[in-house]
Amino acid sequence: MKIQILGTGCAKCKQLTENAEAAAREMGIAYEIEKVSDIVEIVKYGVMATPALAVDGKVKLVGKVATPAEIRVLLS
Repeated sequence: MKIQILGTGCAKCKQLTENAEAAAREMGIAYEIEKVSDIVEIVKYGVMATPALAVDGKVKLVGKVATPAEIRVLLS
């Protein structure tokens, strides 16, 4: 599973990355984290507010830092 964090590297983006990694570890799934920080690439996903989370290229969350519990629901 590929988890993509879309954002410029702000504190919220870093927290979302940590929460996504925690959720994936708790679920025991194989995952890869990719950080997408290029604004042009982020816009290609249709995202206008960061941070955002995409799973296997599909945007699941925009403009908020989800908890690990919330991310587990998005990953399942």
